[in-house]
Amino acid sequence: MQSNIDNESANAGSANAQLSPSADSSDVEFSMSDGLVPLLENLGASLLVSSYQSGILYSIGRNPGGGLHVHKTHLPKPMGIVSTGNGKLVVATGHQIIRYENVLKAGERANEIFDACYLPRTVHLTGHLDAHDVGVDSADRPIFVNTRFNCLALVDPRHSFAELWRPNFIDALIDEDRCHLNGLAMDKGRPAFATAVSRSNTIDGWRDRRASGGIVICINSGEIICHGLSMPHSPRLYQDRLWVLNSGTGELGVLAKSSGQTRAEFRFEPVAFCPGFLRGLAFSENYAFVGLSKPRYNRFSGLELDKRLQEADSDPWCGIQVIDLNTGTCAEWFRIDGAVVELYDLEILHACSTPMAVAPGAEEASGIVTYELVKAA
Repeated sequence: MQSNIDNESANAGSANAQLSPSADSSDVEFSMSDGLVPLLENLGASLLVSSYQSGILYSIGRNPGGGLHVHKTHLPKPMGIVSTGNGKLVVATGHQIIRYENVLKAGERANEIFDACYLPRTVHLTGHLDAHDVGVDSADRPIFVNTRFNCLALVDPRHSFAELWRPNFIDALIDEDRCHLNGLAMDKGRPAFATAVSRSNTIDGWRDRRASGGIVICINSGEIICHGLSMPHSPRLYQDRLWVLNSGTGELGVLAKSSGQTRAEFRFEPVAFCPGFLRGLAFSENYAFVGLSKPRYNRFSGLELDKRLQEADSDPWCGIQVIDLNTGTCAEWFRIDGAVVELYDLEILHACSTPMAVAPGAEEASGIVTYELVKAA
């Protein structure tokens, strides 16, 4: 069963409707399973999803009048998203690291709809670094994966970035995407694990290792703890387990300790197959929210995902699948059809039901003024 969504909001069970053309003239249709809205309500959650391909950050929440509400924020190539859980949000874009603040208090609503309004408060211009995942450390500093320079980086008041960490197989800080470092898992305010498509140390070397060269790296020790993956993305620590998307095979899985090994080596154990190139992973209670994209076959042909889709007699699709971790099956879903075919990241917001975000260059960014009343002494 499914429900369909119009341009801004929807009632479950409404008639099929195509979205009005957005600012980029895309024709897009959203659809969802009937149980998605009740699940989000039970979890007290809403979602943020980035699509660098369309240049949109989607805020997916519940309409106060019933049904699902989708708000679109146009950003230049939005990529990694992280919420610190206290009304703060960091988004990596094509040439910026943007820090957002929710300016609404509990019980307040914007436009009588949104119970969270994220406004950009700090915009760091980094230049085009091909930033991927992003995190926030215990000192409240944004940390991002600087894929173009094969490192983790901090924002810097003078320069485009400051290098924080680099895999030990990369022998120089250099403007060459060698290993396609992409994923970052944080642990208690510290960068803990990273994913890369390969351990190549030559420019663009990762493209020849897409099928089985993928690795997971322990940032503290520098050791590669898992080999043989296919374009891994979105490492996340949840319930004391390290989860990874093995994107080239379409699998969500966990890393389990390899028996009989003296070193800290792990094997990838699949939990669920999803029909798409997987990027973007977040958890709530016993559910994993997984982002799916349609593969770019001119770049990513020949992956195991092709074979898996053929065996399942299925086409890849773009959207979100909600995986029940008890059964490894898809409990609910949200699908995007039309011109939008690639997503990158997703994040769960537990503090609001209907969020929205404002782009730094949007008219609303200059028109909304907020302040705190301070009582006179």
